[in-house]
Amino acid sequence: MGSATGPQRQFPSGADYAEALQHTQLCFQHPELKGARPELTKLGLPRAISGAFASVFSLTSPSSGQRYAIKCFTRHVPDQERRYQAISSRLAQLDPAELSQPWNIGFEYLPDAISVGRDRYPVLKMEWVEAVTLSSWLDDNHTHRFAVDRLADRFEALTRDLATHEIAHGDLQHGNLLVASDDTLRLVDYDGMYVPALAGMGGTERGHRNYQSPMRGNDDFGATLDRFSAWVIFLSLKAIASDPTLWHRLHEPSGEFLLLTEDDFKTSGGSTRLQTLLAHPDRTVSGLADHVRSLAFQPLDVLPPLAIAVPRQRAAATTASAVSGGRTVAAPDTGALPGWMAGHVSPQATSTPTAPSVTAPEGFHTRTLLDVATAVLWPLMLVATVLMFVAGFSAPPIGPGVPVLVAIALTAFARGRRAERAQSRAALAELTNELAQLDDPVKAAEKLRKDQAKFDAAEAKRAADYLRAQGKLTARYHAELKEVEKRKVRKQRDIDKKIDGLAEELRRALAKALTDKQSAYVRDQLGRRLIAQAPPHGIGPKLAARLAAKGIRTAADFTGYRSVQNTQYNSTGAVLVLSSGRVVDVHGIGEAKAIALDVWRRDLVAAAEARQPRALDASERQSIEQGVANRRVQLTAQRKAVESETDASRAKVRKQMEDDQKRLTRENTFAGDQARQQRQEFSRRAVALQQNSALHGTLSASVEAAKLRQRGLSFACYLRFLYIGR
Repeated sequence: MGSATGPQRQFPSGADYAEALQHTQLCFQHPELKGARPELTKLGLPRAISGAFASVFSLTSPSSGQRYAIKCFTRHVPDQERRYQAISSRLAQLDPAELSQPWNIGFEYLPDAISVGRDRYPVLKMEWVEAVTLSSWLDDNHTHRFAVDRLADRFEALTRDLATHEIAHGDLQHGNLLVASDDTLRLVDYDGMYVPALAGMGGTERGHRNYQSPMRGNDDFGATLDRFSAWVIFLSLKAIASDPTLWHRLHEPSGEFLLLTEDDFKTSGGSTRLQTLLAHPDRTVSGLADHVRSLAFQPLDVLPPLAIAVPRQRAAATTASAVSGGRTVAAPDTGALPGWMAGHVSPQATSTPTAPSVTAPEGFHTRTLLDVATAVLWPLMLVATVLMFVAGFSAPPIGPGVPVLVAIALTAFARGRRAERAQSRAALAELTNELAQLDDPVKAAEKLRKDQAKFDAAEAKRAADYLRAQGKLTARYHAELKEVEKRKVRKQRDIDKKIDGLAEELRRALAKALTDKQSAYVRDQLGRRLIAQAPPHGIGPKLAARLAAKGIRTAADFTGYRSVQNTQYNSTGAVLVLSSGRVVDVHGIGEAKAIALDVWRRDLVAAAEARQPRALDASERQSIEQGVANRRVQLTAQRKAVESETDASRAKVRKQMEDDQKRLTRENTFAGDQARQQRQEFSRRAVALQQNSALHGTLSASVEAAKLRQRGLSFACYLRFLYIGR
């Protein structure tokens, strides 16, 4: 019996499980599964739903009639039993009455439950859920705006349930979210789930790539695992609820995503899908898309939970925004958050502003002796005024108004000595100074929006330039390859032409060799016929001697004669043409004797040609044929060399293209890293803006309160304080 949790244990394949499940009476010992009836394919085999780590089969228990989903594992998962026990225990503690919907599925981990071959393996026995996947549900219901919007709210409520109980599914995606017939959600596949009891352990998977943050790493395993994928799914549902046509425009049939893919998060500047959402006229859609884009470049543990950012009572939400310069900006009291979130942010979601450093005193407190004296003085001065008026002291400088003036002056002096007034002025000055040091939140939000828009435009241009550069590289690569192929064809065509002409070359070589052989024979025969031994008619010994003196001894030494005109004697003479082509004038040889010599020679040539060889012998022919064969070998080698040269040229062109692509990719990666840093900086500025906006509002209120309290220290208020103490 095998261990279910042995390290790196080899597990059967889905086909192995399917074969075993044809005999559930034998492979199971569990009372509900022994003899269970599997759902079959048209071929009569157990139907399997295959995943990355397991295959799931539908079995109906013969004892209870209950239908179950049996998950059979095909890959090793570290601490599998411990994980499922912890997850099962945590889910069992959930009070169904406190959940937004019955999203959790009951399951039971059964170690050593199924026999495959000689070993036993664990299975997961789960409730069978009559529901469809989220993507299938959207295929049928995406035009029902209200239903999609309601499902978005239910999804948000589901994430709220998870966050409340510190649970993270780890792989939120369209295939693991099922929609039941009452349009409530069910959550399946708990392989990567995190519960507090698993804190400190590592994750077993990284979730579906089209729903995960580019920042998610192998070590991320905690309660924040679902935050990015939750925003992605919520954005998709809200966008479809607002504009059902987006489902067909951005989703691909049977695509492993809703509206956005992994590439849209990694290269948001060049993402057509994301740009479509960012430019959508519905402010909620564009705002959510912009928010998801900014979240893609932040660590998971700093992402805002969907359950906190979206209020529970959505209907009560109001949009508190102000319109400035044709653009909608966040109202100061919402902390300069993205416009779509104005009115959607619960008070707990905003950061607590820093309290003002000073507080202006409210009214006067604790009368001093000077205050008492001033209070006593006023009645005395009034009495003195009356007495002086009755006594007739009406002339200046000692008139009846003097005591009142004295009282007013003393009161002003006493009021000026009150510490509350100095404290109030100092507090107001300090608050005003702190307020002046903060940027105006509306202007800062507008500047941030403009900076982001400028950055987005630059990123879009960079992405387009990158695509164009890639296209140019590809086009140049194909053009150079085409030129290489042209050179190869041209060279091979020339060589093939030469090879085809070898037969004619052989024929000409053989003919030339025969002609040369015959010419040599004739020359040899002519060279054997001495003029002196058998002179032609009219050539005596003297003339033969003169001819020999000029180099003409045999019939081979001359080729004929040429007539010349002797102007001195007005007669026609002749010169003989030597074999070298030079002409010689031989004394005594006139035209008649030259003709006789020429006729003599022609007769000898004719006699020699009649006896000349008519064919080459075998050795002579073989030598010529061997030469042509060698020539064929050389040309064939040249043709092969052309192939090798072409391969080398292709490799050179390909390497150049690969080098250029690597350079381009390197430059794009560097620019992408910088863009990612810039987006993080925008996110940081947005958070700082949110905090500064809250602080700005607090300080503004404090300044107004300080001014109001300063008015509470007026002369009249001081007089009242003198007599009633407040």
